[in-house]
Amino acid sequence: MGRGAYALIRVAVVVRAPAGWLWWLGVLAAGIGMLLPGLTGRRIGLSAGAALFLIAAAVVFFVRRGRYLALAQEATRASKSVFLQDRAVTIRARRRALRWWLLLAFLAAVGSSFALPAAGGLLLAGLGAGLWAKALWLGRWEHAHDALLWVRTDWVPRGRPAGRDVRGYQTTGPAAGDAGPGGAKR
Repeated sequence: MGRGAYALIRVAVVVRAPAGWLWWLGVLAAGIGMLLPGLTGRRIGLSAGAALFLIAAAVVFFVRRGRYLALAQEATRASKSVFLQDRAVTIRARRRALRWWLLLAFLAAVGSSFALPAAGGLLLAGLGAGLWAKALWLGRWEHAHDALLWVRTDWVPRGRPAGRDVRGYQTTGPAAGDAGPGGAKR
């Protein structure tokens, strides 16, 4: 990269990247869990799983929303010397970084079905649904303000676009990049 040039990634894409895998692995783990009778029985496991799904989705959706808003409201305009990372590259990199955690979470969800059928899988699916809802919320903010939110790649080493390492967001017009508001495909 040239002097003063750096790469930016979309905030909504980073948030949305693991959501699909968490959702589908959670649904698969819940389906496998329904095949097992478990210690508590299927009905209790499914009821507990439904409660865990709602709680996990709500917690993931509401955690750090204030930080996201504060960073978004203080965002500066991106300069012309920045490189905008493609959506596909961001998603591939995030999923590759999380693949072992996703595998361990899936195995733990299936393993928990021996005690509480389908509860662990529904918890995992709730985490995915919460991340997806947060990405949609960011997309609504981007659409309302007619700007896309970006963050420097070197500020997001662990995949936390609102972590303490993030010093600020940058914005571009809505036509920049290859992802629509909320991180979805164009």
